[in-house]
Amino acid sequence: MTEITKDKSYQANFAYHSDLATTLSVTVQRTLKATLSSQNLAKLSKLGKLPVRERIARLSDPETEFFEFSPLCAYNQYDNELPYAGIVTGLVTINGQDTVVIANDPLAKGGTYYPLTVKKHLRALEIARELTLNVVYIVDSGGAYLPLQSEIFPDKDHFGRIFYEQARLASLGIIQVALVTGSCTAGGAYIPAMADITIMTRHNSSCYLGGPLLVEAATGEKTTSAELGGAEVHCRISGLSDYLAEDEAHALNLVRSVLKDASRGGQKCTRNRETLQGERAPNLEPTYDPTEIYGILPKESKTLYNVRHIIARLVDSASFNEYKENYGSSLVCGYGYINKQKIGIIANNGILFSECALKGASFIELCSKSGTPLLFLQNIVGFMVGKRYEHGGIQKHGAMMIKALANSPVGKITILIGGSFGAGNYAMCGRAYNPNFLFAWPNSKIAVMGAQEASKVLVQLQKKNLQTQIEEDYYREQMIAKYETEMDPYYATSRLFDDGIIDPAHTRHVLERLVPLLPRNSENKFYSVRY
Repeated sequence: MTEITKDKSYQANFAYHSDLATTLSVTVQRTLKATLSSQNLAKLSKLGKLPVRERIARLSDPETEFFEFSPLCAYNQYDNELPYAGIVTGLVTINGQDTVVIANDPLAKGGTYYPLTVKKHLRALEIARELTLNVVYIVDSGGAYLPLQSEIFPDKDHFGRIFYEQARLASLGIIQVALVTGSCTAGGAYIPAMADITIMTRHNSSCYLGGPLLVEAATGEKTTSAELGGAEVHCRISGLSDYLAEDEAHALNLVRSVLKDASRGGQKCTRNRETLQGERAPNLEPTYDPTEIYGILPKESKTLYNVRHIIARLVDSASFNEYKENYGSSLVCGYGYINKQKIGIIANNGILFSECALKGASFIELCSKSGTPLLFLQNIVGFMVGKRYEHGGIQKHGAMMIKALANSPVGKITILIGGSFGAGNYAMCGRAYNPNFLFAWPNSKIAVMGAQEASKVLVQLQKKNLQTQIEEDYYREQMIAKYETEMDPYYATSRLFDDGIIDPAHTRHVLERLVPLLPRNSENKFYSVRY
């Protein structure tokens, strides 16, 4: 037992946060199994088709883990009829190489694309592009969900952006393999068309811009799905498909085989964790048990605690070397190792002052120059406000940190470990600053400001419209309730404001998986923040 576990509040905190972690686990498992009714499984079996996650499991190397992105996307939206937004995305290991997989679930609304399905698909492509990882598409989709076409089709980051990103991936030498296991209609037909290699299964695959009903309505021609765009057609006549598989098991083996062949020759997109470069230290487990994070975290994000205790339970044993320890102490910066991989860590230990911003900017610049990726641990109410701090240049100094962050070429992971409010979210590498990955803990909250603070501001702005104290109190309660709902991590993850909610005790494991993938670019083109 460590000294910190003897603290009086430790056990209460531990119980509270372990309950949050249990709720998270139950919610995720329930969501992942939402489409797996006995009736649905029987339907798939009759067609000779596998459930989407079994497809992914068979695609992966034995004894490797599928790292899923955003499993709670669309949670409590679309009447809860579209679990995980109807599409499964994440990292798999194929032939020893990390690969992004994007797989439609035909049991979730026929694999059709809702607005959040498109957003989730695009996010997976963004990860593949930034980390130069090969991509496998498992296509089994009815295309765009027509009742919501105005939210899917016309804008920049709507359905068409998927094919634009596929073209950009191709220009980077990233290998894209499409396995068509079912229907592939309209815009969805371009996914295999844009891939480098396409595989279709003999009896279940079909691919066409317009299905038989649309063809008859538009031209009067009567045809069947197989005659119009079945696997035989595209393997023997059109040339769209490169391989014809007898069944899904055969098709999944073909994916592994063609990826192995295509990756020979040392393309820059192939990444094997055994050959990744980066400064390394002896592999040591954390000094303290990561589950102790439950007891260290207060119940309220505004309650101060020493974030160094969190860092000590994430990094390799005794590896944290703090930078400017006695200056700007409410921002903790330093170097540590995650499973032998060096990383720069920036963590909130209170509100941000001018000296914190200058310290953070300087540390970001140092990591950028040395090619050291960055880990941000966010628990921040924002920058300090008030006349004294405005006169002291807090806006200017905060801008220095944000400029250094925006221009840093190294990889970044952000974890919301508490509150994430206002400009503090930006300076600590919120979603707008393109971290390669962003995760939230179940206790986190994110908003422009806290519910109480926002309600006070809004009440003052509405004073002339609120005639009585009862009206004022009612309005305040409404605003607090609205903010509390929208600050909730499940609300955020449902809308893809992050890449998933993770268990604090599993954070070390997540970092071990992802830190080796982060870019370590080092270019001496930085905004100078020396002072």
